[in-house]
Amino acid sequence: MQSTHLSEQEIVRREKLAELQKMGIDPYPAALYPVNTYSTTIKNSYHDDRKEEFADVCLAGRIMSVRDMGKASFAVLQDSHGRIQLYIRRDDLAKGEDTSLYDQVWKKLLDIGDIIGVKGFGFRTKTGEISVHVKELVVLAKSLRPLPIVKEAEGQVFDAVTDPEFKYRQRYADLVINPSIKETFLKRTKLINSIRDFLNNHGALEVDTPVLQSIPGGAAARPFITHHNALDVPFYLRIANELYLKRLIVGGFDWVYEFSRNFRNEGMDRTHNPEFTILEFYVAYKDYLWMMNVTERLLENAADNVTGTTDVQVGENIISFKAPFKRISIYDAIKEHTGFDVSQMDEAALRDVCKQLRIEVDETMGHGKLIDEIFGERCEHHYVQPTFITDYPVEMSPLTKKHRSKPGLVERFELIINGKEIANAYSELNDPIDQRERFEEQVRLMERGDVEAMYIDYDFLRALEYGMPPTSGIGFGIDRLCMLLTNQPSIQDVLLFPQMRPEKFEVETEEDKDVSC
Repeated sequence: MQSTHLSEQEIVRREKLAELQKMGIDPYPAALYPVNTYSTTIKNSYHDDRKEEFADVCLAGRIMSVRDMGKASFAVLQDSHGRIQLYIRRDDLAKGEDTSLYDQVWKKLLDIGDIIGVKGFGFRTKTGEISVHVKELVVLAKSLRPLPIVKEAEGQVFDAVTDPEFKYRQRYADLVINPSIKETFLKRTKLINSIRDFLNNHGALEVDTPVLQSIPGGAAARPFITHHNALDVPFYLRIANELYLKRLIVGGFDWVYEFSRNFRNEGMDRTHNPEFTILEFYVAYKDYLWMMNVTERLLENAADNVTGTTDVQVGENIISFKAPFKRISIYDAIKEHTGFDVSQMDEAALRDVCKQLRIEVDETMGHGKLIDEIFGERCEHHYVQPTFITDYPVEMSPLTKKHRSKPGLVERFELIINGKEIANAYSELNDPIDQRERFEEQVRLMERGDVEAMYIDYDFLRALEYGMPPTSGIGFGIDRLCMLLTNQPSIQDVLLFPQMRPEKFEVETEEDKDVSC
């Protein structure tokens, strides 16, 4: 339980805040501050023979360390781009005989973590470090809570904060004290922009579809349920945007895509979060074979843009995103890694295989779910390099077109990288009669107790009855892809604010304050 009682340091900082206000200094000024450069710009561009270009710099950021030398000080300022050393002299900040800005404000009332603005000029110290000689200093925000201390010396980091409870719950503080964490999220944005540019350059149209849906369709998953007060009906947070994007293909768009926030009321682990980002796109007059080729080119381009190479370090492995990727059917993958040919097995035989392989199953699982469990438990982790797992049983894929030459299968692939699914794609089912029968089979699975079975979306069936052209569609797990390209072991490390159990706060009462006094 978190307490709202103030620590000794927090009390001292509030006292300093009051002193600043008594001196007529606003600790939280509203006026614009004219920043004209950044720490890394100065450090990367400064040259002794062009020092006049840095004669009037203005930057702002947090105080991260101070080395007091009496009438002068060295400090480290951290802004949004990096860190730079400041040189501050009492005589430079003095206003005539008034040295209070240095002697009182700088030396006594400012702390590590406070945000300041400085004006001055760039120079190189005797030790060769590019710094800013401060001529003016203003307080921009007083920090009332001390930052955890992280020490650096000779390129080594000491006392780094690695506690996940702190890192994920107080991401704002984690970003301040571990600025390298920011690089992960800069790469995440670069990844999304790279994919968006690729799709836009190939003629795709970005669209928005509803987050609140009356039918949680497009995937097999347990939804979050909410209530629409004005309509007085239940609504669901979307588990996928697939069925809405297909409606747009029916309406005449040839290629649509969306980066969507999806929500699934399921477990949490290092590769699952209840709120996550999916990219889905659908293309008319294409099939899953074409989609494999596009997927290879898209990911090869994204890896190169984000990391500068197509060979990416992921844990102990080097993963090559260079096209082409390996392709193998799900039945061949199961046979290769278990020795069982399940291609002709019925549900009873599959249950016997699961028993022999010591895979836990239950009575709610049908033929497709059993095959999915076998592959997931005994095969998936073997595929470290990008691999397309193809040609799934029809029972596993209620939205997928039946295979053109292999009865009982559908034209589907999953892309597995580093032992996890990254993308899922189909030749989309556009036969409204077949689709209705698949939905009805899902209802039967729901009646058996399968909480992830799909609902029947009658409006989507109506849309298909108007006619949807041959279409291929795909969904990418953006968070998992980001994990790969930033070499992060957990999905929580690529989400700025992952879901966590709410904190409980012990609120300080007036009686507590009286006792503490």
